[in-house]
Amino acid sequence: MSFIDEVKVYLKAGNGGSGAASFRREKYVEFGGPDGGNGGKGGDIIFVADQGLNTLLNFRYNQHIKAPNGKSGAGRDRSGPSGEDIIIKVPVGTQVIEEDAIIADVDEINKQFLIVKGGSGGIGNSHFKTSTNRAPRHFTCGQKGEEKYVVLKLKILSDIGIIGLPNAGKSTFLTRCSHARPKVDNYPFTTLRPYLGVASIDDEEIVIADIPGLIANAHLGVGLGHKFLKHIERCQVLLHLIDCTSDDVLADYKCIRNELMLYNESLMSKKEVVVLNKCDLLDAQIVEAKKNALNNCVKEVYVLSLNDDLKPVLRLLNENLKNSKVEIKNEVFNPYKYS
Repeated sequence: MSFIDEVKVYLKAGNGGSGAASFRREKYVEFGGPDGGNGGKGGDIIFVADQGLNTLLNFRYNQHIKAPNGKSGAGRDRSGPSGEDIIIKVPVGTQVIEEDAIIADVDEINKQFLIVKGGSGGIGNSHFKTSTNRAPRHFTCGQKGEEKYVVLKLKILSDIGIIGLPNAGKSTFLTRCSHARPKVDNYPFTTLRPYLGVASIDDEEIVIADIPGLIANAHLGVGLGHKFLKHIERCQVLLHLIDCTSDDVLADYKCIRNELMLYNESLMSKKEVVVLNKCDLLDAQIVEAKKNALNNCVKEVYVLSLNDDLKPVLRLLNENLKNSKVEIKNEVFNPYKYS
């Protein structure tokens, strides 16, 4: 299945049906009077978050969506039926953007947003009857439904985001700690799209995203990872994997951090766990020297080999995740923040 995370669509809500101008005509009924009914309301277009979707592929060949119109009213005070609402399922984390403004952020399961509203139905002539106007012929037409072009952008929601240069072992880590099965091979840019996996630790579950590798000038469009930098914004904690076999691990670390800063400075404030990966390929003394080199700008560096137990790292990630949630909660509900 193709991974599509951005698409432009045209949405048109249904028009309201017109009211009716009708008069009662029955045998033995004198002065029947007006009996025109109201028109029906046009259908709305509603977006709802579906946990079972992880791509916007459904919109690739369905970029024009129109809701049904309401029907016109009829005699005998019969109202026209309303147009059926269209409910569109989108992945959790989808943003709806109109003219560079976010009009909806579908960031919770089953969360619904009314994107375009159907037009109201017209009023039939029976509603214009008064004591001085016993036979009105006036009625109103239905209103037009809203229409707009919107851009849908998918930003994957995950607890942990794995970042690093290509071939740093990100996909292998995800494969070892979850049931996700991204492609794993010994060459750069093996991962072409983000993958999600669920890891269990201490009877708790955390969602981990494997982001395609970043390289220098990724924020300018170099490489593949630049297409998926926006997904990192949704991760609460970053797991930064560094290939221990690299000639300059410190330069690798600074390269990724620099790309995150140039793309969005707010990413620099996210909690980060730095792991020196593939340490089983080098002697212990060399690994220690590279770890010391990273300690010049990183407070704590963890080493990881292929056969090591991942529970300590997962437990550390889970602790950072909990702390991050507490900080976000305090920031939102702190009554003294602006005093």
